[in-house]
Amino acid sequence: MTVMPADLSGIDVRAEIERLRKERNAVILAHYYQKPELQDLADFVGDSLELSRKAAETDADVIAFCGVKFMADTAKILSPNKIVVLPDINAGCSLEDSCPPEKFKAFREAHPDHIALTYINCSTEVKALSDVIVTSSSAETILQQIPLDQKIIFGPDRHLGGYLARKFNREMLLWPGVCIVHEAFSETELLKLRAQHPNAPIAAHPECPPHIVDHADYVGSTSGILQYAKTMPGDTLIVATEPHIIHQMQLAIPDKTFIGAPGADGNCNCNICPYMALNNLEKLYIALRDLTPRVEIEEPLRLAAKKSLDRMLEMASGTVGKGDLGAR
Repeated sequence: MTVMPADLSGIDVRAEIERLRKERNAVILAHYYQKPELQDLADFVGDSLELSRKAAETDADVIAFCGVKFMADTAKILSPNKIVVLPDINAGCSLEDSCPPEKFKAFREAHPDHIALTYINCSTEVKALSDVIVTSSSAETILQQIPLDQKIIFGPDRHLGGYLARKFNREMLLWPGVCIVHEAFSETELLKLRAQHPNAPIAAHPECPPHIVDHADYVGSTSGILQYAKTMPGDTLIVATEPHIIHQMQLAIPDKTFIGAPGADGNCNCNICPYMALNNLEKLYIALRDLTPRVEIEEPLRLAAKKSLDRMLEMASGTVGKGDLGAR
């Protein structure tokens, strides 16, 4: 756990981050769901795998990943010789938590004739137990390459798996995990919002449950939703994913209006990821200063996990990070 000093009031945190970025030869990554102040100072802002791949291509010695742990783990898998730090080691993920490796291993052993397509939002251990990792932008391309008679396990996100199963009429065994953020959207409140903005399309992440996705005009990854916002007709978009993506939309298209889809309480406050919110500027400064909390992965486990990531890149390298789920 990151230890916060008693007082940082005398420190110019942003200036210190800039100094340490240069001294450490560090690259700073920020996921779209991070606070705007972290997005604004990052070298790269994007989806999780896209960020890890970009960091691997740099000559940086240190990767500071403002995101959650499975993302920092993925960065370490792809950049084993770089130091990877996460501002708050407690920044986890409800999808990763829903799929303990020992239970996933037993599930696989109980279905030996199935291959495992596994969403990247999982632990390194689960990646090592999987055949192919998928992202929300590569899942369709990969699924279409799997023979129709091949039985499939999809985990840990049952909503993404269910969306793919419905769209392609494929039977899949779905692990019962969900993202607590996307699960929090309210269909009733969404329909009220659409009535107030009848000409505004809805863009939804496929981690949303069916009663939200079924109302969407566009379904795609976070980067895909951002691209849709740039190209859509009209000037208002309702956004059904973690609301911090709206910061990038406002920067890219300041003349359009973006409205976060509401939660059950009628607003989007309950849809802010509590894990992503653990990171802040002060913790990033300490992580760069002390090079801790540091992500470490034993080499046999890293290589086993990398196989499933490599398989994904072989099957869908042109789609990763491009949000290709597209219009419904």
